[in-house]
Amino acid sequence: MSHNKNFNETAVEDSTESTASESKNNVENSNTFTQAENVRASEAQNETSADFDVRKAAETQKIAELEKKLAELNEQYLRKAADFENFRKRVVKEKQEAIEFANQSLLLDLIATLDDFERAINSAESPANAEADFNTFRDGVSMIEKRLLNQLENKWGLKRFDSAGTLFDPTRHEALFMEKSADVSEPTVKEDLAKGYTLKDRVVRTAKVKVLMPEKESENGN
Repeated sequence: MSHNKNFNETAVEDSTESTASESKNNVENSNTFTQAENVRASEAQNETSADFDVRKAAETQKIAELEKKLAELNEQYLRKAADFENFRKRVVKEKQEAIEFANQSLLLDLIATLDDFERAINSAESPANAEADFNTFRDGVSMIEKRLLNQLENKWGLKRFDSAGTLFDPTRHEALFMEKSADVSEPTVKEDLAKGYTLKDRVVRTAKVKVLMPEKESENGN
């Protein structure tokens, strides 16, 4: 019985030692596994950190490129805005000058006619021509007038029209005087008091006229 007791105690001790050894091995294995997981986690973290740094560097470079491009576009915009403002000012100035000097050519033509009148007047007032015939002077002035009219018509499209003997037209005539007449059946211009003018077929000044009015209403008017 003593032998059995010693055997049992020995078995218990061996079992205890075996359990303790397995526990120790399990702890060691667990520590080893934990260390391996920590190493892998550290490597993964280092790899993630490296990727993050690369991505951050790429994004920083992209931002720098976009900022540079934005600065270039802004500089181009400011340059074009300045060019447009200068162009606008130039157009406004040219338009104003065009308005102010639109009639320059016409006025130069009129100046030439004024020169002709001045020469005619000086010639008439000259002592050497004191006995000159009035008809000659009149013919000279008439020639100047005809030359001016031809120039205005051929170069500028301004034409003088006669109204005497034509039917009264309120779009072309302005009646200053009227008188009854048995010789007309419709209102008719008797006399031009001031000639009318057209510019390229448009009436720019109506003729001031004296109008003959029929004494009796026409049968169609009754």
